Amino acid sequence: MNAPRMLDIDLLRSFVSVVDAGGFTRAGERVHRTQSTVSQQIRRLEETLGCALLHRNGRQATPTEEGERLLSYARRILALAEEARDVVARPGGEGVVRLGLPEDFAAYRLSALLAQFARARPGLRLDVRCGLSVRLARDLERGELDLALFKRDTDARRAAADAIAVWPERLHWVASRRHSLESNGSVPLAVFEQGCLYRARAIHALDAAERAWHVAYTSPSLFGIQAAVSAGLGVSILPDLAILAEHKVLGRRDGFPPITDTELTLVAAPDATPATRRLAEMLAEVCTAQVQVKPLRHAPREGRLSRRGSARPRRHRAAARRSGAP
Repeated sequence: MNAPRMLDIDLLRSFVSVVDAGGFTRAGERVHRTQSTVSQQIRRLEETLGCALLHRNGRQATPTEEGERLLSYARRILALAEEARDVVARPGGEGVVRLGLPEDFAAYRLSALLAQFARARPGLRLDVRCGLSVRLARDLERGELDLALFKRDTDARRAAADAIAVWPERLHWVASRRHSLESNGSVPLAVFEQGCLYRARAIHALDAAERAWHVAYTSPSLFGIQAAVSAGLGVSILPDLAILAEHKVLGRRDGFPPITDTELTLVAAPDATPATRRLAEMLAEVCTAQVQVKPLRHAPREGRLSRRGSARPRRHRAAARRSGAP
């Protein structure tokens, strides 16, 4: 019995390039090969696996169902191969990866993943910084971070084409389920510190609706805001995954105006190292699993796929209380 053939990394790289570029001509430019050479490489890969990987329609090419399944593995194999070469070339140490995260993600959602990543790379120093999204985005732009996960306005998508992945985030007005609010009085707000996207949305929406408001509770922590809302200290804006069983969602019937949604985005510095890109891959997988929504898109570069996913967020529940701080 013949042993199964190993997958050729060069063939996988050409396959990923064809998918990302949407065709053979542009893929050839990326991998510095002619269109016919890239086409032959894809055929060799299909022969190795015994199935068609691409739908060919003139100059365009899109992955088949089997191609979609291979794509994520191909990206991981290429990332690991590049990382291995980098580690061997620099045996004295892998340098440092500076990561920016929202406070709640750093403390609870991603601690195990970050610890695993650091243990697997003893020569790498991991520097994690927590803060408001607006500050993380600013630090990344200044070159003070290598990788950042943060919230932003949905219309900012056009201004950050280098985003690795983007996930939708639906926002809601929430109040205590047990304690009622005065219908005609000033709206007490439980909000994050200045600079928070949720805080700005709440204030602007109430101002536009000509409703009086006042800040009743301020906290840098998602847990503080959740507790304040549960106790009836104020109304807040929270994403689906941060709404607790003790909260109730408010809408137009309750006198609260609609609010625009935000999105969670993962962005790497232009000169990101292989170790940083590998960490980005791991973070993207965890974030997708947490929100149970496919990313709205991936950046169109090697190691990423441009595509639009569904926008069906998971129902909120008490067990999901530690997700989505701005």
